[in-house]
Amino acid sequence: MSGVVVNRCDFAVGQYIGGLYRVDLVLGEGSFGKVFKVTGPGSQVYALKLLKLWEIVPELRKPLMDRFVMEFETGLIKSRFLVHSVGHGLECGNPFIVMDYCPKGNLTQYMERYSVDLVKVGREILCGLNDLHKSGKVHRDLKPENVLIKEDGTAALTDFGISGDRNKRMTERNILGRPQQIFGTYAYMPPEQVNRLRGDATVLPTTDIFSFGVMMYQLLTGKLPFGELNDHNDLVSYQRNRKNGNWDRRLLERTENGAVWQKVIEGCLIPDFKQRMQSATAVLNQMPQGQPVSYIQQRVGWKLEPGKKGLSMRVMQGLEHGKVYDLSHLFRDRKRLITIGREDSNVVCIPENESPYISRRHCTIETDVRTGRWFIRDGQWITEKGRGGYWKESVNGTYINSAPVTSEGSELHPGDIITVGDVTFRIEDY
Repeated sequence: MSGVVVNRCDFAVGQYIGGLYRVDLVLGEGSFGKVFKVTGPGSQVYALKLLKLWEIVPELRKPLMDRFVMEFETGLIKSRFLVHSVGHGLECGNPFIVMDYCPKGNLTQYMERYSVDLVKVGREILCGLNDLHKSGKVHRDLKPENVLIKEDGTAALTDFGISGDRNKRMTERNILGRPQQIFGTYAYMPPEQVNRLRGDATVLPTTDIFSFGVMMYQLLTGKLPFGELNDHNDLVSYQRNRKNGNWDRRLLERTENGAVWQKVIEGCLIPDFKQRMQSATAVLNQMPQGQPVSYIQQRVGWKLEPGKKGLSMRVMQGLEHGKVYDLSHLFRDRKRLITIGREDSNVVCIPENESPYISRRHCTIETDVRTGRWFIRDGQWITEKGRGGYWKESVNGTYINSAPVTSEGSELHPGDIITVGDVTFRIEDY
């Protein structure tokens, strides 16, 4: 943001943003942004989110701008179940995003006015999560207010400012080096996202699975699963119940149609993320029977197709978002092993300025030249004076498609999502 002049810009109904979008209505306002209903070229109606940079201290503007860009890019994912980004621009130095307008409001507002088929809505939310996760992103702030209803009644996920911010969480660090601020709504967070000592070291799709369970329980019963959460006095007991998996099962059983949701909610609210249902697809397979949802998953190749030259690794989330590492080229130019970590000595050095959840020497990618197969192993070979050589695993683990990778290794295929701390990579062939 250096050199960019940022001025306050308030808009009344009838005024234009970016010279193209006429303000029709203020839809909402938060700490950092304001959302308008606008009419654009061709009389098309959109939602426009304006980032209020003039209210942000200069040193925090660049990180906010970065996550705003990621929010726009997340909205470009092709999915019926995500609110799409249409365009972007600047007004008086303040960025804005133009998005689909969903006239029926968010899920909370919609349920106040209409009878809702929660099985259908739940399936559509899971389809949206699946499309996010397949793109290497985690929403991290799933709640009824972030589910919008389209004109045709389809539920679509929105507010990707956190899913586009997995490495840029705006966390300031206290003297013990632990994050002081964690984005997201406390009531819906899983235990591992709230744990300050762990500091949300590795963000996996299971984060959203837990939030989905909390949200659906609330929509079914009208209550939060782990008790009241009206003020800070309720935080300790709510967190204790969440950590121990103590939620009100009897209330769900007494609720109309609650019994058919028991298995789904139970699987989503398991405190240990390793034991929790691991994917949106797994939850979909356990959902109660209801109206089928038309959903076409993107096809993913699982072997190097004829005519393909090699394998690459694209940064889907992180400070280097969009960067592509040509694994085949690195293998030819370097050596048999491709090391990944925070240290400069790694073949792939991952910058992580705010939270040291990526180990200095985190994981290793290698290939078998005879078969052309690729593997990833957690940790690296370390050589120390007086100790010799040994294999040292990373502190917070390496994950492939949400499953932990051991030092024994896992085979890589095109379409795989690798998670290292807050950074995700997608394996691609070319």
